[in-house]
Amino acid sequence: MPLASALLLFAACFGLTALLVQYALVLRHRRERAPTLPPGAPRPGISILKPLCGADDDLEANLEHFARLDYAGAYEVVLGVRDHRDSAFPVARAAVARWPHVFRLALQEGTPGLNPKVNQLVTLADHARYDVFVISDSNTRVGPGYLEEIAAGFADPTVGCVTHPVAGIGERTFGSLLDNLYLASSAAAGMIGAKRFANQDIVVGKSMALRREDVESLGGFFSVRDVLAEDYVIGQWVTRKLGRRVVVARTPVFNVSLGKSVGAFFQRYLRWSVIHRTAVTPPTYLAQSLLNPAPLAVFGAMLNPSPRTGVLALAVVVGKVLVDLAAFRALRPQPVPAWAPPAVLVKDVLLYVAWWHGLFFRTVEWRGTRLRVGAGTRLMARARASAVDTSLAPQDEWAAS
Repeated sequence: MPLASALLLFAACFGLTALLVQYALVLRHRRERAPTLPPGAPRPGISILKPLCGADDDLEANLEHFARLDYAGAYEVVLGVRDHRDSAFPVARAAVARWPHVFRLALQEGTPGLNPKVNQLVTLADHARYDVFVISDSNTRVGPGYLEEIAAGFADPTVGCVTHPVAGIGERTFGSLLDNLYLASSAAAGMIGAKRFANQDIVVGKSMALRREDVESLGGFFSVRDVLAEDYVIGQWVTRKLGRRVVVARTPVFNVSLGKSVGAFFQRYLRWSVIHRTAVTPPTYLAQSLLNPAPLAVFGAMLNPSPRTGVLALAVVVGKVLVDLAAFRALRPQPVPAWAPPAVLVKDVLLYVAWWHGLFFRTVEWRGTRLRVGAGTRLMARARASAVDTSLAPQDEWAAS
């Protein structure tokens, strides 16, 4: 038991050190100026492809935000819905009526694959007017200079993809706070840290920009129609198949989460654990557990209880809370709420359980259907369909987004 305790405590300390390094990289990334094009330089036309599925939190306000982007070039927002029964359809139609010079609406044409988001992207790409695609989820908002930074990135011909870290904003419930904490302190910080420390690309479909010609060279969005983590896979293909670089933008995009329940948060990250496990190698997935060091420290102290192990475990737990809150604050414009410290602890416990789930399970419950996920997050086969029509589930049910 003392040896097992020592190993767990050492792993926890190592993980906390890695998180501190990651946080330093986040600060460095945020302090660097975003690249810009000179005034008067030509800007590419940009088509923002925005698949909708259900009425997200503050959907009308989210769309209005994209109607007034500060960009010196031409841009459009192509809204996609599966069909007119979707609760997002009247919202999208109202946006088109209000801002016809910006928004257009496209109904999904056919169902080429098992990934519903990609099914919409296939249609949206066909309707896009311009040659730079920006895939943007319906529950996101962006900061000033969003399109300008994307355009500046593509001024370099070696760049094949521009993606953005994601921070959560707007929490009104404890579940949404858990969600927003995870997006900033784990997903966004990990994305920045992986790029800056190891030059590893983690592309996030909340905001992902690609040239039309590169998408077509990869076989179009149709090529990932049966892939759960299409964003991550496309990012890997950009470098491996096209030989181009992925750029992580300096400014985050903001995921709006207002009223999520704790149960909905947990179910979402059970699915994400399966995505992570099938997207990376087993050693990488095992190493990811080190980035949640608090449970390791607590178990280490429990195996060999003593004042020394107790103090060390407490130091790791407190350190993890502080570094998460610091990253949370660094990546979003809103202040950290007073109830965030206990939320970090709850989040880490639930994510630890989800990590173990991903270690042993390969199926996901996705919109009333059980699907098996294979290597590379490829969707294998439909095993069971629900008798309930869940085709109009909310956008959060895009498990790959």
